Amino acid sequence: MTIIADHAYLNTRVSVMATQLLEPTEIAALAHLPLPTLAERFGLTAILDAQQSTRARSRAVEQSLIQVLLSELLILVRPMNTAERALVLDWGRKYALFNLKTLIRGKLYDLDQKEIHDNLYELPEYMRLSEDMHTDLFRAENVLELLRQLEAGAHRTLARQAREVYEQQREPFALEAAIDQRYYAALQRHVMAFGDPDLAPLKRLVGAELDRINLLWLLRFRFSYQLSASETFYHLVPSMRLLTRDRLLNLANIETFEGILATLPAPLDRLLAGSKNIVEIQKRIGAYAAHEAHWVLHRTRSGVARALAYLMLRERDLLLLFALAQGQILNLPSAAIEIAVELAEPGCPWAGGRAA
Repeated sequence: MTIIADHAYLNTRVSVMATQLLEPTEIAALAHLPLPTLAERFGLTAILDAQQSTRARSRAVEQSLIQVLLSELLILVRPMNTAERALVLDWGRKYALFNLKTLIRGKLYDLDQKEIHDNLYELPEYMRLSEDMHTDLFRAENVLELLRQLEAGAHRTLARQAREVYEQQREPFALEAAIDQRYYAALQRHVMAFGDPDLAPLKRLVGAELDRINLLWLLRFRFSYQLSASETFYHLVPSMRLLTRDRLLNLANIETFEGILATLPAPLDRLLAGSKNIVEIQKRIGAYAAHEAHWVLHRTRSGVARALAYLMLRERDLLLLFALAQGQILNLPSAAIEIAVELAEPGCPWAGGRAA
């Protein structure tokens, strides 16, 4: 199959899959469906298993939705060339890092193996942390030994850097921040290795995601965790799009929540103007990143960029669906569920410089 045929096939697969993406009006309609109807429509039979605890049902639903996402990812990477496949798989490997953080927390808080295991995602073989995750990593006596074992595998660079951070600071927050930072920095380097015609749409797509992540990290590190400007900047990953190194350095030195919003570059300044807290920021900039992904999906021809845009949007939909299902499993008030699935504005009491 030629490269042109590969791209045509991939673009066709993406276009077909994109018909599954939810419109905002569909989310609103789903929010009013009874739980059995929701379970039947999306194959979430675990919701209805009355023999399971609420926590087990919620976890089973989450695992089921993640499996849907990763199954579709594996379908999309089949016709890709080596570089394209590596980029999309690297994006999906964040779920392996979620597992790594779960293992780290388990070691830090001395949880038993079953409790740790119950909170791990089941991942395809080549997304796992290690072939021996269920044996050697569980047996590691502490966090440092766990990271040293990972240094022998595919995550060696990330594990070594995380271990060095933890050896220096002995701070769980710094360790998890280091893992996130290395992940996104590596993803960005991967994007920048592409040439025309993929580079521009990938920069737009991943750049918007990095801008979203950076702004949320910046606000949380400065005003929730009370980190200094230099500590905050150290944990950020300068974007190739709006929040570049110089802009992040300037923003990290601003002392107020409102001051940071007023200094953001266009179009973020307009989109986020008047936001009262980080929950509101998260919703608005999430919508911005989704808008950029839709643009790449519908207005570019790069197969790898369109595939990644679809997966990002699909992940967003599935997470909203999980929030909807979880809210009903927990019998939360409809107003709380509507906030969780972004149908209503949050009325959280925390705001401004002390936002969560």
